[in-house]
Amino acid sequence: MDDDDALAQLRALSTRIEALVERTRQLAEENRSLRQQQEQLSGERSQLLARNEQARTRVEAMIARLKSLEQHT
Repeated sequence: MDDDDALAQLRALSTRIEALVERTRQLAEENRSLRQQQEQLSGERSQLLARNEQARTRVEAMIARLKSLEQHT
């Protein structure tokens, strides 16, 4: 292998390394974004579960009041 071949291989390797570094950066950013979305969705899910529980409690209270009215008539 002569110097020109070695230099060409080094340049190719350098280009490949730069591409891999860039891809790693992209994946890290995507991962950060996905984690942020997951955290947001988890918060929204918690809020929805709390609202669902409040609605269930209200409906059960209404049913109890209706049954009470029914028994007094």
